[in-house]
Amino acid sequence: MTAPLPAARIAPSLLSADFARLGEETTAVIAAGADWIHFDVMDNHFVPNLTMGPMVCAALRPHTQAPIDVHLMVEPVDALIPAFAQAGANIISFHPEASRHVDRTLALIRDHGCQAGLVFNPATPLHWMDHLMDRLDLVLLMSVNPGFGGQSFIPHTLEKLAQARARIDAWQARGGQPIALEVDGGVKADNIADIRAAGADAFVAGSAIFGQPDYTRVIAALRQGIAQGDARRAP
Repeated sequence: MTAPLPAARIAPSLLSADFARLGEETTAVIAAGADWIHFDVMDNHFVPNLTMGPMVCAALRPHTQAPIDVHLMVEPVDALIPAFAQAGANIISFHPEASRHVDRTLALIRDHGCQAGLVFNPATPLHWMDHLMDRLDLVLLMSVNPGFGGQSFIPHTLEKLAQARARIDAWQARGGQPIALEVDGGVKADNIADIRAAGADAFVAGSAIFGQPDYTRVIAALRQGIAQGDARRAP
């Protein structure tokens, strides 16, 4: 029997939103049924793009009570963690390649009152998880190479998702804390059932949501796909 997954969280990525209307866009997607706001931070160094910093996060914070899920694609990473915590972030995740001391960076995030996440690029092996499980609140698998929105989902992410889910389930079976399993990149209504069936419980969607005229309709379609994924996992 396959264990039931945690309730699904949908996290629209502001990378695909209208940057001139970020406050309105944030309010609109939460009203349309989203759960988190995904906040992509790129430095044009660790990844090839330049996006938003702590001042934008602080400006958005009054627009929603939903969790702000900050994904740091920056190097070095530690100096920005206190700034984003102060700006109102709830979850802060980073790439192990961007930190000289991954355990220390995870502890720094938690010390500042946020949940801590580790991000795995398509070619980054999952073994980073093995000695850090007690520090993790979230694992984020990139299903595209980070830097730009609108890319296509990399299919082998599904196998990697199943492996990450097995690690998390085994950890929790031994009495460990819950760890969310998030996917980012190319998530759409026509593939979210496969992604859910592989074990994801949080879903970042950018152009799939912000590129549509009706946010409520597209989020409902995503949830329908998630339900189909749950049905596939049922005994």
